[in-house]
Amino acid sequence: MSAQTLALCGPGGRFGSGVCALILLFGACACIRGAEPAPAAPGTTLADLVTALRAKAKALEGTAGMKTGFHSFTASSGLQCGAVRFSDYVIARLLFEAARDAGFWNLHWEITNQPPNSDRIWRQWKTVNVVSPAAPTAIAECDELSALYSFLALRSGIHGMGLFWPTFNHTVAVWVLSQPGGTVRVVVPTTQIFLDSDDYFGTKKFDPWRQKTIHEYTRRDVPDSFELPQPLFAFFLEQTDKYAGASDVTLQLIRYWRAAVFQGDWTPDFAAREALRALGGRGGIPAEDAAAFRNFALDMQVGGGRR
Repeated sequence: MSAQTLALCGPGGRFGSGVCALILLFGACACIRGAEPAPAAPGTTLADLVTALRAKAKALEGTAGMKTGFHSFTASSGLQCGAVRFSDYVIARLLFEAARDAGFWNLHWEITNQPPNSDRIWRQWKTVNVVSPAAPTAIAECDELSALYSFLALRSGIHGMGLFWPTFNHTVAVWVLSQPGGTVRVVVPTTQIFLDSDDYFGTKKFDPWRQKTIHEYTRRDVPDSFELPQPLFAFFLEQTDKYAGASDVTLQLIRYWRAAVFQGDWTPDFAAREALRALGGRGGIPAEDAAAFRNFALDMQVGGGRR
């Protein structure tokens, strides 16, 4: 409290004892309020990421890409009505497009000779404090990517994801679903190895029944308390907003372009021009697809150093 206020409240001061008591009370409250800590910054743990992604998945249920993708997925997989909830599919597809090789979380496939888990991916992510849309966030092989996808799916409440080896040297994920007519196995190709550009989520190129059992991936690769660097955490959510609602065809095309940049076959500027050219030649496409093309072009321009 100031010396002036003390003088006014002291003997012979202008204020009476009641007014002075109020002044002292409010002054004390102000001091207490000033001592309160600032609000905590938003969390960046795995649990926070899963919570944020589930909220975004709910909003994505109304997008054209998710609706048409679900229709194609259930029809091609022979799934009966009610065999899989639309909300579960939205989360499964979101994670697929994010965590696949050259998906919108910028993972990049290379041979690493690591065990079939995602531990090394998380260790790489822990060190990412500067993110470029035109550069990988982590390097991983097919079994690591499939483990990451299965791990994230289970943490997000999606059961039945496991690893499948279609060949001795390749791994993908498989989603095991049950319905009255029998079990259905859905291939989730976390890379495009041995696949063509028209092989999407649920591809028939690999026969998942060649493997006797698909064990659900229940390994806890990192705890829910694992903290991601804030720039990377923000990047994951921003990329989800930019791309997750687009169609299978558009995201597959962008995935190939992103991979070409990561491999050094294309410059970011060339990829940006290719995206804008493709957008100009596609009239009447859904708004989510048009936005994905524009966002990719901008990402490449920014990642390549242009503004």
